[in-house]
Amino acid sequence: MRRVNLPGPILALVGWSGSGKTTLLTALLPTLIARGLTVSTLKHAHHDVEPDHPGKDSYRHRLAGAQEVLLATSNRFALFRECRGNDAPDLLTLTARMAPADLYLAEGFKSAPVAKLEVYRASLGKAPLWPELSDVIAVAGDIEQSTCPLPFLPLSDIGVISNFILTWRDRKLRVGPPLETPIQTGS
Repeated sequence: MRRVNLPGPILALVGWSGSGKTTLLTALLPTLIARGLTVSTLKHAHHDVEPDHPGKDSYRHRLAGAQEVLLATSNRFALFRECRGNDAPDLLTLTARMAPADLYLAEGFKSAPVAKLEVYRASLGKAPLWPELSDVIAVAGDIEQSTCPLPFLPLSDIGVISNFILTWRDRKLRVGPPLETPIQTGS
């Protein structure tokens, strides 16, 4: 195991499909960035995603067996890593590979050992996640749940939610445990 210093805290937005995680995340980004933060995001998918295009050189490199392919242009780059077998990286490993940021917002990663903001819509007819996930720090929803002991943040008020996240981040940086996190390595 090696240790990696993470520059900023990680907050995962978790919730059932259709609850509005992506909508909330994309609404929060401009607000947090306007407050001076550098924010990076990570998205977990439960299905296979093919961001590359069949027939393109980078796709052919991967098809031929390259473990990693970095595709670069003058505007951006993308690193493709083939996860063969059981070597799919966890959230902390993925974040450690990213450039330093003031805050990392992850969408999904429900089982990751990081603080979580649950996005909950009662209209979906699903049970809330917070009773089963001990690291949920607040619930952003359309209707406040009378039985929930956690802070309630109205989904319709991005200012309230972003202020909560900024306060949580500042508190974590001031009094929280060091942001030095053990990272499992394959060797």
